Amino acid sequence: MTLNLAVLLEESARSRPEKPALILGGHEISYSALRDRARSFAGALSSMGVGPGDKVALMVPNVPQFVVAYYGILATGASVVPLNVLLRGAEITYHLDDSDAKVLVAWEGFLQEARAGFEGAGASCEHLIVVESPDGSGPMGDERGFGALLREHPPEFDTVQTMPDDTAVVIYTSGTTGRSKGAELTHANMFMNAMCNADKLLAMNEDDVAIAVLPLFHIFGQTCVMNATIYRGGTMTLVPRFEPEAALKAIQDAGVTIFTGVPTMYQYLLRYPELDRYDTSSLRIGVSGGASMPVEVMKAVEERFGIVILEGYGLSETSPTATFNRSVEERKVGSIGLPIWGTEAKVVDGDDGEVPPGERGELALRGHHIMKGYLNRPEATAEAMRNGWFHTGDIATMDEDGYFYIVDRVKDMIIRGGYNVYPREVEEALYEHPGVAEVAVVGVPHEELGEEVTAVIAMKEGESASEEEIISFAKDRVAAYKYPRSVAFVDELPKTATGKILKRELTKGAVAERSTAT
Repeated sequence: MTLNLAVLLEESARSRPEKPALILGGHEISYSALRDRARSFAGALSSMGVGPGDKVALMVPNVPQFVVAYYGILATGASVVPLNVLLRGAEITYHLDDSDAKVLVAWEGFLQEARAGFEGAGASCEHLIVVESPDGSGPMGDERGFGALLREHPPEFDTVQTMPDDTAVVIYTSGTTGRSKGAELTHANMFMNAMCNADKLLAMNEDDVAIAVLPLFHIFGQTCVMNATIYRGGTMTLVPRFEPEAALKAIQDAGVTIFTGVPTMYQYLLRYPELDRYDTSSLRIGVSGGASMPVEVMKAVEERFGIVILEGYGLSETSPTATFNRSVEERKVGSIGLPIWGTEAKVVDGDDGEVPPGERGELALRGHHIMKGYLNRPEATAEAMRNGWFHTGDIATMDEDGYFYIVDRVKDMIIRGGYNVYPREVEEALYEHPGVAEVAVVGVPHEELGEEVTAVIAMKEGESASEEEIISFAKDRVAAYKYPRSVAFVDELPKTATGKILKRELTKGAVAERSTAT
């Protein structure tokens, strides 16, 4: 049996060639046109020597070229390595080297950082392809232009046959230690999760219009919006950057029926002062994930938009959807729902023994959606996949009806507006400051974002810095969603007897009154 995720586009283009697949700013792209562009890009990559086993990094926002490149890369048999468009040069270099990417495809608006990352990468990354905006000046220097490559190669590429267990996508994620790891998601992982989301969870049909306000480089937007919609033959309207006005206009103009987002997005829509100017009556369902939605916010959204909000849970390593509240009749507000079709979940203690309903433990999962493993990290894979179950690092409970609830996190990961921020990465950047002796990065509650990034710092004796200086220092070294928005200075960080920093005390306000050194 063979399976290539690119079949999602191929099949929908075959059955409904003239139907709009994508909408951006009122411009539509049909399924046949989208397929042809993907085939042309596959031919271009093939001419560069890209094929099965290779990796191609994709650093592009929510524009049609992302979708074209994504399915074009898959068609060659290579793996897609989606990169956050906010990454800095050094971060890009790390991802290119760690994944052994052969090509970097980058939007021209991010070219400065993309080029710096590309130039810093090893010799294995051979090509930088620049995706031009419609009114852009095109590639600068020796980079290849995306548009020119499409024109140079006819849409005659035959999709390479891959096996279900071959790697389709490498999504970078991390825990609380070390640098980010690439989760290898197979063609079967991605196909099954898209199918379950479209058929089993949302009952999508070809008349549905989904809005892509979640970034497509993120697994949530990639599977639950893009792949699910393409699989079902629906239409996807693209919003390159989430802003309430842009999202509301897209809902009205395209007749959006399914809105998938993180709780922060729903809150911004509710608070937008000109919300009533827009017709949102086409909406039939809302999906929320990435963080827990406050019950009051859920009630307000449902009342204002006249829709049902269904929450789910997942991780990069789970492709991502693992559990879901399947309908308004079955849902339990505050719960992450039941395991999706073909999936098992349980709550375990420290010895991997299953705990009774109502007791806390680590959530463990297994099923068709679980990653193959972490790229080139067998020890990390073995640790996460103990006894044949993926250990999520999240503390959960299960009730008597089999519904699951996330109550805490084993990991120190901060979820800021739906984005994962890994404290150690930010801490390592701050440790580069010559005056910093100790630093701990923690998440503090935030009404709109869920959590905000805060740094608690002990300066070296005789050294001083302002809050603004520290924030600016971090801002230059990590992506915009990662740097701390506030800094607390203390004489010494609280520690255990073994010297481990007690971050839980910091987040509970055990630190002395915040002060700013000058």
